[in-house]
Amino acid sequence: MIDFTPQLRVAERAARSAGDFLRRHFREPLPVEESLAHDIKLRLDKETQQLIESELLREYPTYAVLGEEGRTASAGAPEWIVDPIDGTVNYFYGIPLFCVSIALRVQGKVVLGCVYDPMQDECFSALANGPALCNGCKISVSGRSEMREAVVFVGHGTHDGSGQAGLERFAHISSQVRKIRILGTAALTLCYIAAGRFDAYIENRINLWDFAAAALILERAGGQFVFTPLDDAAEKGAVMAWNGVLPLPQAAIVSPEL
Repeated sequence: MIDFTPQLRVAERAARSAGDFLRRHFREPLPVEESLAHDIKLRLDKETQQLIESELLREYPTYAVLGEEGRTASAGAPEWIVDPIDGTVNYFYGIPLFCVSIALRVQGKVVLGCVYDPMQDECFSALANGPALCNGCKISVSGRSEMREAVVFVGHGTHDGSGQAGLERFAHISSQVRKIRILGTAALTLCYIAAGRFDAYIENRINLWDFAAAALILERAGGQFVFTPLDDAAEKGAVMAWNGVLPLPQAAIVSPEL
C-alpha cells in the first residue's frame, strides 16, 4: 500500500497556514460576495482556498483540487478535496466554531483527512490505514450505547432540504437523547464524534467537501459513517454518522403515525 504520510504532512501544513490566516482576520469587517437564505459566501472563502491550493499544488502540481470555491481539473489524478471555511456563517457572526478541511481522494477512495480548528488549535487527522489523531494523540469514539445517554447533532428544516419531515425527525430524535447540539460545522461535528465528545450526526443535505476529511477521521476512530447521494449529484447527499454502538439507524425512523 502506498504511504500517504508525506501528503498528510503537506495537508496539515496547508490547513494550519489557512487557519492562521482566518484567525488573523476573525471579527474583522468581512465583504459578503453572496447572501443566501441559509448561508453566506465571503470573499475570504476564495482567498483562503487560494492560499490552500497554492501550498498543496506547490508540492503536488499534478494533483487536482475540488473545493467549495471551485475545481481544477486533472482527469484521473489524485484529487484534494478542500473546504476553506467550514462554518462560514459562524465565522461571519464572530462565533469561534469553524475549521479548515482537507482530504485527498485517489482512484475514488479518500486516503487521508485533516481538519484544523484554529481557535482551539486542534488538528484532527488520519490516514486510511492508520489511527485517528488530534494534535498527534490517538482518539476514539465514545462507548455510549443507549440513546438516552447520547449527545446528537440533527440537521432539520429548510436549511437541509428536509422541510417538515426534517422537523419531525428532529423532534423524534430529541425526545430520545440527552442533548441535541448544532455547531454549524459538519467537519467539526464529525471530529467531535471521533473524539468521543458527541455520539451521532444526521443531516439530509451536505456536500462532499464538508465531510470528506472528517468522515475518514471518524471511521479510523471506530465510528460508522453512511452517505446516501442525491440522485442528481454524487457529491451531495444525506449523512448518518455515529459511534458504531448506538442504535441510531433504528432510532432515526419516524413512525408514520407521528
